[in-house]
Amino acid sequence: MCAAGAQAQVTDNVVKIGVMVDKTGVYSANGGPGGVTAVQMAIEDFGGKVLGKPIEMVSADYQNKVDIALAKANEWVDRDEVDMIIESTDSASAIALQKLGAQKKKIILLAGSATTALTNKECSPYGVHYVYDTYSLATGTGRAIMESGGDSWYFLTADYAFGSSLEKDTTKVINEMGGKVLGTIKHPLSASDFSSFLLQAQSSKAKIIGFANAGKDTQNAVRGASEFGLTKSGQKLATLLIFDTDLKGMGLPIAQGLLFTTGYYWDMNDETRAWSKRFYARHKAMPTMIQAGMYSATTHYLKSIQASGTDSPEAVMQKMKATEINDFFAKKGKIREDGRMVHDMYLAEAKKPSESKSDWDLMKILKTIPGDKAYQPMSEGSCPLVKK
Repeated sequence: MCAAGAQAQVTDNVVKIGVMVDKTGVYSANGGPGGVTAVQMAIEDFGGKVLGKPIEMVSADYQNKVDIALAKANEWVDRDEVDMIIESTDSASAIALQKLGAQKKKIILLAGSATTALTNKECSPYGVHYVYDTYSLATGTGRAIMESGGDSWYFLTADYAFGSSLEKDTTKVINEMGGKVLGTIKHPLSASDFSSFLLQAQSSKAKIIGFANAGKDTQNAVRGASEFGLTKSGQKLATLLIFDTDLKGMGLPIAQGLLFTTGYYWDMNDETRAWSKRFYARHKAMPTMIQAGMYSATTHYLKSIQASGTDSPEAVMQKMKATEINDFFAKKGKIREDGRMVHDMYLAEAKKPSESKSDWDLMKILKTIPGDKAYQPMSEGSCPLVKK
């Protein structure tokens, strides 16, 4: 296709990206303003144009509320002609956004949400689940803890779609490996006091207290467990979703020894360090896996427009699924028919303070979990797009 013909294939002569994040709440450090920065970097690194037309970005704080996320997304699509929405939000909002994308025929890239529903019954021909999900977190952390003898569990679970999905997927691993779940308690998002939840967990006598939550909720729960002396009494903590920013927020004296699964770490190799130092120069914090994933996903989307010669969502999505992802975030990454981006995950451990050599030297990678082992096989899924 000639350049002039290609340019004619960009609707309204601009490619517009909407970035939906929690800018001030419980998840703001994990995605938030840093996610907006990562997408802006991706646009700039691409040259600010695709097929000769400008790339623009808008962003919004959805305040961890589904109705606000939907209202803003509808406004972006209907009034502002946004072509793609990328999020670093919670699972309930992500499901709502993915449904909207299917209805309006707009590409939705899901970077911060975790529920496996997004590639099962809620899957969409316009949706990509990019960074991690509850299956991969459970497979990594749950399996490792069970293998080390942690065979009785009690869950503290965030009371919405993400927490329930994470607890369910981890429970499946525990049961398959012969362990037991002794109980579970739900807590509200942004809980101010975890003491009553932790006392119930302590009285369960479970070997492992599993935190099926994220962000500041995880930080506050771990701090509370330390204050109540749960680990001194022999119980161990399993943080099923935790980020560099959480380890930094808690401090290694409290976080040391925590086992968790991640899709990215800034200090893995020369490539991750180079990109992360550029990000740090702008954001004054090292990137989380969500923020690195948002850059990677945005770049893959823009490359797919360039290669397709059009911003038609159907053509772009076809190209995204046909093209392997090889960048600092993922090697041999592949978007499946159900929308799951399959890539390696990593079992990690928070360092002891004595092991840390700098402010952001927070974790060590214990092992690589290959992508085909990290994610739910499509044969076990319930995505109606997948041909059985």
